[in-house]
Amino acid sequence: MDRLFAAGTVNAAQSGDGPPLFLFHSLLSDRASFDAIVPELSKSFRVIVPELPGFGRSQAVTGGLAAVADRMAEAVRHAADGEDAIVLGNGYGGFVALQMAIRHPGIATRLVLADCGAAFSEPGREAFRSMATASMTKGLSAITDVAMRRLFAPEFQAAHPDLMQDRREAFLRTDPEVFRAACDALAALDLRPELGKVRVPALVLVGEHDEATPPPMSHELAAGLPQAYLEIIPGCAHVPQLQSPRLFLDVIGDFLPVTNAAAV
Repeated sequence: MDRLFAAGTVNAAQSGDGPPLFLFHSLLSDRASFDAIVPELSKSFRVIVPELPGFGRSQAVTGGLAAVADRMAEAVRHAADGEDAIVLGNGYGGFVALQMAIRHPGIATRLVLADCGAAFSEPGREAFRSMATASMTKGLSAITDVAMRRLFAPEFQAAHPDLMQDRREAFLRTDPEVFRAACDALAALDLRPELGKVRVPALVLVGEHDEATPPPMSHELAAGLPQAYLEIIPGCAHVPQLQSPRLFLDVIGDFLPVTNAAAV
C-alpha cells in the first residue's frame, strides 16, 4: 500500500506491523530492488520503502544531498509517528541515510549502511562526473551498460537475463536531471569529518565484488563511525539484497532488534 509523507512530497510503500524500518534505494535502481526482502522483514517490522526525492511519485528537491537528506528526515518523522525508527540505505540511499543521521541526530536508533561510504576516491569521483556528462550529451541509454556493470558482475548479468531487463528498464525511468544532480553531489561528497556525530549503532555492509563503492570505502566508513560493525557479503556486488536476498537477510538479522512479531 502506497502512502504520501512529508506534506505529500514523498511516496512510499508500506507493509507489515511492528517498529518502523525504512529502506532507501540506490541511484541506479529503484524501490523494487528491495522486493525480495520486504516480505520477510514485514513479518517483524512495519516496512516503509520510499521513492527518494525525484524518483517515482516523490517530488524532487534542489540543494544537493543535504536537501535530499532533510526531505527524507521529514518523511521518516512523519511515517514513524513517534516510534523509534531504523533506516537501511543501499548505495545512494546509504549516502542519504548517513547524511540524514549527521544532520538530524536521533532520527534513527540504528542504521544499516549497505554499499556506500563517506567519500569517494578521485577515480570514483571522476566516474560520477563522466556519467553525468554522458547522460547530458547522449542520454541515459548511453550509460545503461555502465550502470548495470556498477550494480552486478558480468557473470551474474549473464545468468539472470530477466532480472537484468527489469533493472535496465527501471534505470531508464530515472529522471535525467535528478540523476545528474545526484552524480554531482556524490562526486563532491566528503562526510568523513562529520562521522563522529553519528552516535547510534551502525551496521556497515559491502558486497565482496562491489565496484561502484568498493570495500575499502566501507572499511573507512566503519572506522570513522563511533559504533560501527563491518560485514563483507561474499559473492555479491553493489545490490546484495537483489543478488542474494537470503544471505542479505541473514547478515542484517543479528543487528536488527528482536521484535514481538519475530518471536511468535
